[in-house]
Amino acid sequence: MTQAAQTARTVIMTVDDDPGVSRAVARDLRRRYGAAHRVVRAESGESALQALRELKLRGDLVAVILADYRMPRMNGIEFLEQAMDVYPAARRVLLTAYADTNAAIDAINVVDLDHYLLKPWDPPEEKLYPVLDDLLAAWRAGDHRPVPSTKVVGHRFSARSSEVREFLARNQVPYRWYSSDEPEGGRLLAAAGEDGQRLPVVITPDGTPLVEPDAPGLAAHVGLATDPTADFYDLVVIGGGPAGLGAAVYGASEGLRTVLVERSATGGQAGQSSRIENYLGFPDGVSGGQLTDRARRQAAKFGAEILTAREVTGLEVNGSARTVRFSDGSAVAAHSVILATGVSYRELAAPGTDDLTGCGVFYGSALTEAASCQGHDVYIVGGANSAGQAAMYLARGAKSVTLLVRGASLTASMSHYLIQQIEDMPNISVRCGTVVEAAHGEGRLERLTLRDAETGQSELVDARWLFVFIGAAPLTDWLEGTVERDGRGFILAGPDLMPDGKPPAGWEPARAPYHLETSVPGVFVAGDARAESAKRVASAVGEGAMAVMLVHRYLEQS
Repeated sequence: MTQAAQTARTVIMTVDDDPGVSRAVARDLRRRYGAAHRVVRAESGESALQALRELKLRGDLVAVILADYRMPRMNGIEFLEQAMDVYPAARRVLLTAYADTNAAIDAINVVDLDHYLLKPWDPPEEKLYPVLDDLLAAWRAGDHRPVPSTKVVGHRFSARSSEVREFLARNQVPYRWYSSDEPEGGRLLAAAGEDGQRLPVVITPDGTPLVEPDAPGLAAHVGLATDPTADFYDLVVIGGGPAGLGAAVYGASEGLRTVLVERSATGGQAGQSSRIENYLGFPDGVSGGQLTDRARRQAAKFGAEILTAREVTGLEVNGSARTVRFSDGSAVAAHSVILATGVSYRELAAPGTDDLTGCGVFYGSALTEAASCQGHDVYIVGGANSAGQAAMYLARGAKSVTLLVRGASLTASMSHYLIQQIEDMPNISVRCGTVVEAAHGEGRLERLTLRDAETGQSELVDARWLFVFIGAAPLTDWLEGTVERDGRGFILAGPDLMPDGKPPAGWEPARAPYHLETSVPGVFVAGDARAESAKRVASAVGEGAMAVMLVHRYLEQS
């Protein structure tokens, strides 16, 4: 790293209760170091500590602190002792009069003082700058790389901390994780005025601490759009998975004023995949996160609005308008709607799993938690592609990965290429006909009870990590009574609405529903939420594009 990169946000702080002396020190510092450093001046220990805490929350780096010894209420040594708790790596300098040199020497042991300077320091070229040059060089020799501006302080086995990390990661928000029981995490909590009883604490780019934030509040503070800019659109896309992103790209690129609404993070289940190797055009594979990021940027380039952390709770027909209602009571309307809500992983019904979710039991969080699994034994429940992709990814660092599959083999639900890769990976084993009967642990996962589905025999195994990728539950309960669904909750569309050749009840147009059109004219469905869909990324993207074509046809004839 270049010196310019290292010092771009680096602070030199000077503290002196005499305004004249304080200005003189700051003036000399700026003259020599102002081009590469920020010089921050304070006139009391208390105000300097407050400034340090604010700098800490913003992620600024402090290289050197110069403090006057004789200050009322809090002398220089007392101030530096507290400053060490905030910036332990900053170099510490005490400004003293000749009569105070003994105190300065004693302070070397108290606050690990790096240097003391006698007042006056004139000329600075001889008595100040050489000392500061050496201290700055020593500071730069350490690892003081700027960190991502969003910081998360939490506990490894806190379910809410895990949820926040997952939310930020999937929304492509860079952040740095700090454990609350480690020194730097403790310093950040202290700077935020928290004692660690309420976690996580998220510190935003502007230094605002958010305690146990909910998703909408967090999204708004880290730069994600949460509110539409208009009341009416040509097209509202609900859901930000491959189908929704595909619809947003094609809708916006073809001139439709488009807004995409996502309740959590764009990408859907595909966005959590560590490696997708059978998607057209990516012979070397692509991660779900990379694919999602490209699609999101592509949709935004064409002018689509993307709203995050907005939960849709209702769909209404108001004449030619289709009104989408949010959980906070607000609404947005459009000529047409595409339902691309996708599916969610089904939760394990085994006793103990609910209490340990986020504390060793995770649903689709393999990417976020992978670093913590290094050298550990990992269990994965599921036999489809998402489970296989997670197994391959985790096996890079885990001691072992065990796939627990209810069925007799992987061939019924997993792609052939992925089965071959798993067979060739020495630290992955597959246990077919096996289910999780119970999860055990106090505060975190410690053991699993596994049951052989054929013999009924149970086995207790040590386990710290369990990742679940089972089933596909459609996220369509909020559509009850509005659009027709099958017995499992998947949305019926096109020919599936007319098994007897007749349009659905209440259908008004003098035509049959278009291929992806639901029982509500102008409302279409794409991707995994559609009944009998292919459950593949490529088909979801294709349906999103096809749905936009049908939206154009609908608008032309309305």
